[in-house]
Parts: sequence; C-alpha cells; structure tokens
Amino acid sequence: MYDLRFVREHEAELREAVRKKGEKADLDEIMALDKRRREILGEVETLKAERNRVSAEIGQRKATGEDAEEAVKEMREVGARIKQFDQQLSDLLPKMDELISWIPNIPHETVPEGDESANRLVREWGSPRTEEGLRDHVDLGAALGILELPAASQMSGSGFSMLIGDGARLQRALINFMLERHSGCGYREVRIPYATRAEALFGCGQLPKLKEDMYSIPLDELFLIPTAEVPLTNLLRGRDLRHEELPINFVAYSPCFRREAGTYGKDTHGLIRVHQFDKVEMVKIVPPESSYEALEELTADAEAILQALELPYRVLELATGDLSFAAAKCYDLELWAPGEGRWLEVSSCSNFEAFQARRIGLRYRNPQGKKAYVHTLNGSGVALPRLIVAIMEQYQTSAGTIRVPEVLKPYLGGDEELRGESGV
Repeated sequence: MYDLRFVREHEAELREAVRKKGEKADLDEIMALDKRRREILGEVETLKAERNRVSAEIGQRKATGEDAEEAVKEMREVGARIKQFDQQLSDLLPKMDELISWIPNIPHETVPEGDESANRLVREWGSPRTEEGLRDHVDLGAALGILELPAASQMSGSGFSMLIGDGARLQRALINFMLERHSGCGYREVRIPYATRAEALFGCGQLPKLKEDMYSIPLDELFLIPTAEVPLTNLLRGRDLRHEELPINFVAYSPCFRREAGTYGKDTHGLIRVHQFDKVEMVKIVPPESSYEALEELTADAEAILQALELPYRVLELATGDLSFAAAKCYDLELWAPGEGRWLEVSSCSNFEAFQARRIGLRYRNPQGKKAYVHTLNGSGVALPRLIVAIMEQYQTSAGTIRVPEVLKPYLGGDEELRGESGV
C-alpha cells in the first residue's frame, strides 16, 4: 500500500489514476486527514515541550523546598491533553489506511485512456472458422456426454459445471501440457494452497475492492483463492532479495473461485462464466528496469500455448478504464469461439510495477546497493473453461466429434478424436 509520503509526493498522479480508472478513492479526505494528523503532531510536540518545562520547574521547586502542587497539577493536565491527542491519532490512522487502500495503481503512460471501447487491437493470429451451422460447446458437450451442467447446478447451484469422461481427460491433458511448456521456458512449478488469509489477497490488490467476489471461510479467517497469482506473488512476501536472484518465474495450476458478484445474467452460457474454474498461472518478479520487457515475454509465453494448439486469437491492450485496480498495463488474449460467434478472454497479462511489492514488502538490493521495490507481473497461461470452449467449437467435425489438437495427442493416449460416451 502507498505510504503517506508517497501519496503527498504523487498526489496529482494518483488523482489522475483514480479518474482514469473510474475508481472511488477519496484523495480529498485523505489529504484533509493528513493535514489534521500533522496538526495533532504539532500540538503534541508543543505539549511535550511544555511538560518538560513544567517537570523541570517541579524539580527546582522541590530542590528549594517550595510548594510544587500547582506545577504538578499543571503537568497532569498537560499529560491528559497529550493522551487525548494520542487517542485522536489512534482513531485517525486506521481511517487513513483504509482510504489509502482504495487508491489504484497508476496506469503506464502508454496505456490508452477510456473505457473498454478504447481497448487497442495489437495483433491477431490464425484463421477463425466462420462457416454456418457450427454447434456451440453446450450442444456438443451434451451430445457427446462430456459436459454435465444440470447435475452440477442441482448439487452446487448455477455457475458450476462438470466435465465427464473425454471432457475431464481433455482438461487434464491441457493442464499437463501447459505446465510442461511453461516449466520448459524457465518457470518454476509450485504446488500452492487453495485458501489464503486476507493479507495475501490485500497484497495483490484483490482486497478490499473485490471482497464481494470472494468465497470466504469465516471460521478459519480464510478465503478461497480467486487466482493462483495470490499465493505465487506472496510466496516471497517480506523478503529482501539480491539483484542476482532476479528474475524469478513461477507457474502453478489451481482451481479458482469467484462469486462473480454484480454479473448476474451476464455471459452465463455454459462454461463462459463459472464460479469455479481451473487455470494455469504465471508470475514474474523482476527488477524495475526490465519489467516492460518481461511483460512482452510473459504475453508471448501465453500466446505460445494458443499457437501450439492452433487456435485463432487476438491480443488487446486494455484502456485505463478497463484495467484492473492493481495493474499498470495489461494485454488480454481472446480466443475465437466459432459456435458462440465471438471472442472470449482466456488470459490477462499484467505489469503491476511496484504496486503489489509495496503491499507485501518485497524488495531487492539494486546494483548500486540500495534497497528498492521489485516489479511483479502475472498472466494466465491460460484459463481452462473458455480454452475448452474454443477447442470444442474450433475442432468440431461434421460427424459431431471433436478432433484432438496435434500437441495434445501424447497427453490423450494418441487419440485422434474425442467421441464421448452416452449418459452418466
């Protein structure tokens, strides 16, 4: 989280960040409270000087045998006033911290300004299928008996799904394929916990803003993770790294849990938007001078997965109003889903600069020997539900089966097609 000195020194930039991102942080209230805080500190310093003067006077009076009762009374009154001011400070500081926690990261100067309509197309890859009569993944999955939505909804509520038989095998194959690809590119695989404390979520900028989207476990004061980014980024929390240790690259598979508060009725078809989904996540921890080069590398690593699967996709640079609370710059990767007839986001690759590092206290000693905050980045490599949607719809055959992408055949026992099976 930003400290007060940073807020004072970068007030104009932070006000612009709040405006550009459409956030609700109250800089006016923060600055007013800071002014009051400094006034109180000034009052306390004056009172402490007065207390020292009176204390010296009491000592002198006692040394000469004079009556010091009035001076003692005065010192007690000064002490009481200091205590009152200390209490005011104790009440004021948590309010300031709470308000500061709502200030978003500052967008990078290259990020286009505006809402999602201002997102910039960076590049496209592949040839989307556009012929008539293509089935969507829900229809295909039901016909093949590999996607079960009614039973999942019955036992867990809307927004949950189950993959069965070849559907489950396809998901497992994709997870193994992606983990092996990323591990081969220098990412260290981590098996992470799926529940974390609030401070870990705060460190990544998920809290306090996204609290309504979290699944919580109140009895244990834990939250189910919305993304593997949270435990991966917090893995080195509070550490002081050496420059030679950077960059550090992590990758992890995990289920992810999101309530999707405020999205009722939006993109709820099949696997498009669900409350529990699987994802392979990449995290980079790098020195500040190389973080934007690292963002391009991270994005390329996510793209390499889609290229290997021969899936048409496009890359968008997000505008300020579409950036996440914590991101300074972000690229979204979107797959073409021919049965849906639209683009679906499967990865967001973000540079958070020092925003998360400040919140988790992660620093390094730069080549000049000075301590500085690292820069953190993360990207999905990639999320499974919409990836499976795109594979099912892009690789569907006229016979109603699903052709297996070439790179996945070794992970599916050499199968050429997914033919499914009847019933459960």
